[in-house]
Amino acid sequence: MALTVAALNVYDSEMSTAYTNDRTHVFHSWSAQKMISPVVIAGAEGSRFWDESGRKYLDFSSMLVNVNIGHQHPEMIAAIKEQADRLCTVGPMFANDMRSEAARLIASHAPGDLNMVFFTNGGAEAVENAVRMARIHTGRHKVLTAYRSYHGATAGAITYTGEPRRWGSEPGTSGAVKFWGPYPYRSPFHSDSPEQETERALAHLADTLMVEGAHNVAAIMLESVVGTNGILVPPPGYLAGVRELCDRHGIMLIADEVMAGFGRCGEWFAIDHWGVTPDLICFAKGVNSGYLPLGGVVISQKIADTFAERAYPGGLTYSGHPLACASAVASMNIFERDGIIEHARWLGTDVIGPKLAEIAAKHPSVGEVRGLGVFWAIELVTDRATHAPLVPFNAQGADNAPMNALGAALKERGLWPFMGANRIHVVPPIVISEADALEGLAIIDEALAVADGYYTGS
Repeated sequence: MALTVAALNVYDSEMSTAYTNDRTHVFHSWSAQKMISPVVIAGAEGSRFWDESGRKYLDFSSMLVNVNIGHQHPEMIAAIKEQADRLCTVGPMFANDMRSEAARLIASHAPGDLNMVFFTNGGAEAVENAVRMARIHTGRHKVLTAYRSYHGATAGAITYTGEPRRWGSEPGTSGAVKFWGPYPYRSPFHSDSPEQETERALAHLADTLMVEGAHNVAAIMLESVVGTNGILVPPPGYLAGVRELCDRHGIMLIADEVMAGFGRCGEWFAIDHWGVTPDLICFAKGVNSGYLPLGGVVISQKIADTFAERAYPGGLTYSGHPLACASAVASMNIFERDGIIEHARWLGTDVIGPKLAEIAAKHPSVGEVRGLGVFWAIELVTDRATHAPLVPFNAQGADNAPMNALGAALKERGLWPFMGANRIHVVPPIVISEADALEGLAIIDEALAVADGYYTGS
């Protein structure tokens, strides 16, 4: 979408005010407030957005890995406008056509007997409620989650989170127990094959259950494909093994699909890749690409039956908001009609995956590329032999200079990246064209010369 000179002048005027007001009044998440200078976004379309000066960026972050359907999809906007004309809001105690249809569509794509949906406003609330359901259903208290995980920033969700962002909120809620999940490239179990990684990771989880008392554990919650902490695709047999452990001990399996679901991994739900059925699925983000706040829990029949004649002790004023549900209905219908799930799968197998393999062979700083669908990570190292990361664990300030320099190089070339620790995540909208995907990967290929400059291995 071209911007006229007149339009740019309007943006210059309005957005400078927007920036001033932001810096004066907006308190930003995960940030030291005086250390940031946020870009003011003036508009977006498809796989691109632009700032107040009209400078465009190819969005290889999908904002926060949520704009799966792309920016400003006209049918999504039309659905929201149509619903606003009919009914803007309704309390959660009533039934509503859009809420009912959104629940039906979500359940129709869920595995097994997951047939009911509790709606929330986002992923963290979904996690909170899934855990509450599991605890009440089992009568147990403990919840096991992985160290390499992110489950949200509310009081319970941040406690279940394994990564360093939980540190500032500790001590958190009680009952959270951590374990190590599989990560073949940096195996905590010193494995030398994916099969051995599965075997040893499951043995470790079984040992954790032993010493915590499996009879005390309500749920094991994991990201079907770990997202923010590395896009870690589970090795063959791992998720099935976790399912078996849960069945053996009467533990509920919660799949956190907030980031990995709704096409991101080339399936409606990422866990479908392995044919495993969890007891609860947490979703958000891609269900309606963040056009309006929406998340929820897909619930198995056995857990739903727990509350057939017993009130569920939880609720939200905006649960199943009709505007948000209308956007979800529109999104899922577009996905089905346009074959977007299949497109995402094809991008992974035929475009992104092969191109990343070429990039890895070319750049010594690339230790590993991994992923599926439109959900990939480039792990950067200073030594391929030792796997020494480009920046230290939880790097900040001067320690993070190499990644900061790489990020700046990408943005200078017109690509907005998603970066975490020593990784670039390749997570554009799943509707991205082949040409745009290849353009973004070419920019990454060029900018990786910055990371190669820090390489010290032979």
